[in-house]
Amino acid sequence: MNAPALSVLIPVFNRDVTPLVRALLEQVPSWGGPVEIRCLDDGSSEEVRKQNRALAGLAAVHYQELPQNIGRAAIRNVLAAQAQHEWLLLLDNDSQLPDSQFLARYAAACHLAPVLVGGTAYEATPPSSPGLLLRWMYGRRREARPAAVRQRAPHGQLTLNNLLIRAEIFRQLGLDESLTRYGHEDTKFGWLLRRAGISLLHLDNPVLHDGLEPAAIFLQKTHDAVRNLVQLYRAEGLGTDTKLLQAALRLQRWGLAEPVCVAFKLRQQQVRRNLLSTRPSLRQLDALKLYWLLRELTA
Repeated sequence: MNAPALSVLIPVFNRDVTPLVRALLEQVPSWGGPVEIRCLDDGSSEEVRKQNRALAGLAAVHYQELPQNIGRAAIRNVLAAQAQHEWLLLLDNDSQLPDSQFLARYAAACHLAPVLVGGTAYEATPPSSPGLLLRWMYGRRREARPAAVRQRAPHGQLTLNNLLIRAEIFRQLGLDESLTRYGHEDTKFGWLLRRAGISLLHLDNPVLHDGLEPAAIFLQKTHDAVRNLVQLYRAEGLGTDTKLLQAALRLQRWGLAEPVCVAFKLRQQQVRRNLLSTRPSLRQLDALKLYWLLRELTA
């Protein structure tokens, strides 16, 4: 039986991906079949592009640049359309491989399901910069979940970073390019997989996320994700399996949405100061997200 062929897809935006690509190339033999690595730059600065252009000279690596940014969903769709092989491995450009067996673990498991999610890990020690604490805490406590926990609600725990999927399935479903802001492309994709009856397996094969954003940027992205969630809910009724939307809809049913918004508005700045501080509270972040969501729903 021939080993499957793999296309690794890496959207690039203002990130030197040379270390990630070289680490992947070292592990190509452990996959056991043909491997190509496709890096597509989505409007990075010229300085970053100069760092990555040397990748085009490496065997099995395809490096290209887009003239302008097309967004998180669209660039993955373009990469999938360009891919030559039957399996796709989607990786974010701020990922690091955990060890030398990353591709080997996927190769050993790809016969088990047509879609596999490896997960995400974060450094055990806090970042030295206080401004990165909020993103690190959120990643450690909310995103770095073992496979057994993620498998309890497999389609709802799907993440596009570190996703191994058969190419024909990804192309058939695709990512929603109307979600031009950050967030919840994976929520809709997981729903499409579930609706199509496609099985999904979570593995303990995480990549290390080392692209921690400063708290202010993370809060802006989180706000964008809330807006996308409302967009999906209004357009297609999606997101009702998320705790955040469930809480908001309960408050609406009980007639408490407006009073909660009025009360929270009085302490919004206090909450924001906490989240930008050296001792951020994820409970405060949850409250802020609920406030944003209620405002979007009543707008």
